Amino acid sequence: MRTGICHCTDCRQESGSAFTFYGVWPIDRFESTGATSEYRGQAFCPRCGSRLFSVDDREAEIKLGILSPAPTPFVPSYELWVKRREPWLRPIAGAEQHEENRI
Repeated sequence: MRTGICHCTDCRQESGSAFTFYGVWPIDRFESTGATSEYRGQAFCPRCGSRLFSVDDREAEIKLGILSPAPTPFVPSYELWVKRREPWLRPIAGAEQHEENRI
């Protein structure tokens, strides 16, 4: 598992915020219960519209802002697309910084 935040345009628009906070789990360690709907590969709650997760054949990416209660114990170990980070946001101490995607 890894935890990160992304400042890319897609993540900003999807979250309606300055970044998206997410965790990635191996697909064999991920299980989802309850009703979901899907749009462009993103699962969301059909009742309230909250973005929940996306999956591929290897990993599940979960939007950590959906977890309650807040705050969560997760701390990002990396930041993506820092060239698009708002200037008033500071880098997360100890987190890897990537100008764009992880290599």
